[in-house]
This record gives sequence, structure tokens and C-alpha cells, in this order.
Amino acid sequence: GIQLQSGLSDSAGLSFPMQCLTEAVTILDIICKQDPAYVYRSLSCLKILHGRLSGDLSYARVLLPIAQFFLNHSETAAVDSEAVYKHLFTKVPAQLFHSPTLAYEFVQFCRHNVSFFTENLCVFRQSTPNLFKFLAWNSPALIAEFLDLLPALLGADNAVEIFHLLLDLPCLTAALDIQLRCAQTPMSERPALDPGGKPATCLEAFRHPQYRGLFQYLLRVESAPGDTGRLTPLRQLLGPMASSPRVVQCAESVPVLLQLFFGVVAEFADGVLANKLVLALLERSNQLYEIPAFKAEMHQVMGAQLPILCKQHPSLVVELSKPLLEFSGTVTNIQNKEGIFTHVVWAIGEYASVQHDRRCTVEQINKFFEALEALLFEITQLRPSASLPRHSPRIISVLMTALTKLASRSQDLIPRVSLFLSKMRVFVQSPAVSSGYSAEDVEAILTRATELTNLLKMPSVAQFVLTPSGEVSSPRFHRDVHVSLPLAMKTTSRLLEGGTGSIPA
Repeated sequence: GIQLQSGLSDSAGLSFPMQCLTEAVTILDIICKQDPAYVYRSLSCLKILHGRLSGDLSYARVLLPIAQFFLNHSETAAVDSEAVYKHLFTKVPAQLFHSPTLAYEFVQFCRHNVSFFTENLCVFRQSTPNLFKFLAWNSPALIAEFLDLLPALLGADNAVEIFHLLLDLPCLTAALDIQLRCAQTPMSERPALDPGGKPATCLEAFRHPQYRGLFQYLLRVESAPGDTGRLTPLRQLLGPMASSPRVVQCAESVPVLLQLFFGVVAEFADGVLANKLVLALLERSNQLYEIPAFKAEMHQVMGAQLPILCKQHPSLVVELSKPLLEFSGTVTNIQNKEGIFTHVVWAIGEYASVQHDRRCTVEQINKFFEALEALLFEITQLRPSASLPRHSPRIISVLMTALTKLASRSQDLIPRVSLFLSKMRVFVQSPAVSSGYSAEDVEAILTRATELTNLLKMPSVAQFVLTPSGEVSSPRFHRDVHVSLPLAMKTTSRLLEGGTGSIPA
């Protein structure tokens, strides 16, 4: 059998015996594939070897070929190998995430066996938070591997948790850095801890009772859905580490993973999961690690997914009317979260309709209208004594369009939105506003206001154009380069103008 001599624990000769053990296990695997008669004897031997190595992290790389052997042959020998896999997935990533060679070999081992794991091994998906430690510490080197693994880790039961894990990946990198430094600091060099005082450094916070539970949750080894909002103090505490090169590199890897996440989830998400994801998206828009470029990119990625989720599950606009109203009615979201805000307003205008959900009453439409009307009034109100914040033409155009769509479904609102649109020329041509916009910006706003004003002169046509049937609708209106509605609207506008009309001065 394979013998592990006590003398091999000497660090000077560590790599050679580890390589010998790895090769020996690999050769045994090959022999047993050729002749299954050796499986029983080999499994007995490898069980003993695993028991002796599992407590010694310096031999962790040998655990991978041992686990591969059990994967290949335990069914033949009717041996329960769950303990081998559980130890591998729970202990190794948590303690050796900082070893780049082991991280690469471990992830390759997962990729090689991903089909078996997803079908037969619960601990694989349960260990997702632990596996993400490899990614958090070793990105972008492992980004390609995790793009392959992520779909296998995802399911309806853990999609929301993985969404939060991805958003907190840079924060996890910072926490792992602190954990590693704390473990490497001798007890004699650690400052005395005052449980009643406020920790002065991140290293002190790691041991402080006030933060210990937060660190433990962020560094958990198995899935454990919880209230990620409680991590806000930890994100703030780890703020000074946001400029660390390792943290920045990790943050740069998240957008592509988040895009893949939504692409995979869209294939199996039902209405309940879609609602949970949109709620999580709105909540997390204000709970991200303080890296400005990271936050802006996350808002863009999350915002771009909202139209996709709404198209698949239009009822979520009615079912989540309260949080959507709260989000869209907050003026500061325009400046701080434009990437999400624009899509939320568009979704309200597009899907707050009885055509998409019979529960969408006139009263509900009026509530949406009043919230967006107040918001547009707030950002277009002229204040001679105050400097106006510059809002993009896209925001203003999306708000005008959403209000017009809602008015076409509750026609008592048409006079209000028509009056509002008629005042847009005064707004964009005022010195305080025009100085902040280019001629193209002004023209884009006026063109949209003209089209909408003319369209509302024929309410029945407006309803057809602004709430088209599924065969003719296209959810790209708010993303067109020139912020223009489709041909039907332009044609209607030209007919009503007769070639000369425009917005009243």
C-alpha cells in the first residue's frame, strides 16, 4: 500500500513526496480502470491515506486525485464516499484559497466532474460561497473557469443568494485579505482587544464581537441565505481596502459574471423568482462596495436586465408596484443610479397596463402617473436662484414617454400630460438649462415632446401606438440612439403637424 512516512512532514522535502503521492494515486486510478479487480484493495488503501492527509493542509493537493479516484470507482465498489467530497469542498477552499496552484487545480477538478456533481453531489452547490473564495482571491486568472462553472452552481433555490454573492465578491476579497493577515500575525503582536470600544483597524474589527458575526457570514463555507442588508456596516468598514489592486481586479470581473448569471436564470425563473430578483436588484442598488467604477457598472448591468425580466414576467410591475413607486419617486436615484432608474421608469410605462395584468386598475395607473409626474416636475422646475442639476435628455424623454403611455390608458390624465409637454420648450430654452445641453440634446427633448403631444390628440391611436399588441411591440424604444418612438408615432405626428406644427411657444 501507499505509505506516508513521518519523516516526510519535514518542510524541506515537502514537494517531492507530495508529487510522488499524487503520481501514485493517479497510476492506481489508471490501473483500476484497466482492471476493476484492483478497486477494492485500492479503495481500502486510499481511505487510510485520506484519513492521514486530511488533517495536513500541506498535502491538500493530493486530496484532489484521491477524490477523483473515489468518483471513478466508489460506485463499482459500493463505497460511500460522501465524507471525502464534503471534506474537500468545505475545508480546502476556506483554508487554501490563497494558493494559486491549488485554486487552479481545484477549479479544473470541478469543471472536469461538473456533470456528476450537479446530478449526484449536494455538497457541490451547497459549497458555492466557499468556491467563490477561489474566484475572489484569484480573479481575473480564474474568470474563464468560473464562467463555465456558474451555470452548474445556479438553481431556483439559490439564485438570489448567488446574486448577492456576486455583488459582494470584491467585499469578500477584502475580508479574505484581513482573515489571512490576521492568521499570519503572531498572538504576541496583536493589540489588546477592547470589546466595548470601536475597532481602530480592519484587523481589530475581524476579532471584535460587534463585527465577528458579519465576517463569519461573509466568509461562510456553505449556503446560508440571510439578510445581506446587515452587511452594510461591514462594507463601510472595509472601505479603506477598496483601492487594493486585488480588490479592484476582483471588482472588474463581476460584470461579466453578473451578465451570465441573469442569462442563465432567465431560462428557468418563474414569476416568484423574478419578483425576488427585482426586489433584490432595487435593494442592492444602494448597498454596493464603495468602488465608484464598480457601482456605476453594476447599475448598468442590473438596469439592463430589468426589461428582460419584465418581458418574461410583465405582472411583476403590478405585483411590485410599491417598491417600484418608491424607487422611481426618489429624485436622488436619477443622479446616483441612472443605469437602473431609466429602466424602472420604462418598465412602468411599458407594463402598467391591463393588457399585461388584469389587476392593473385605473387607480394603479394613476398612482404611477402621479409619482412620475411629480418627479418630472421636480427635475424640470425652473429655479432662478438655484443651480439646476443637469439630467440627461434620455431621462427626461423616458419620463415624458412613460407619462404619455400611462395617460393613454387612463384618458382623464391626457390634459395633464399635454399641458406638461407644452411647457418643455420653455424649460429647455431657458438660459439655466440650455447652457448645460447641446443643440442635439435640446432637439431630442423637443422632438420627443412634439411627437407625444401630437399623438395624444388622437387618444385611440395613442393607445394603439403606445400599448401595441405583442406582435408589433418592441422593448427597445427607450434605448434607441435618437430617443425616438417607432415609425407609427412619427407618421402620426407628421400627419397632425401638416409639415408645420410644433410645440406651442
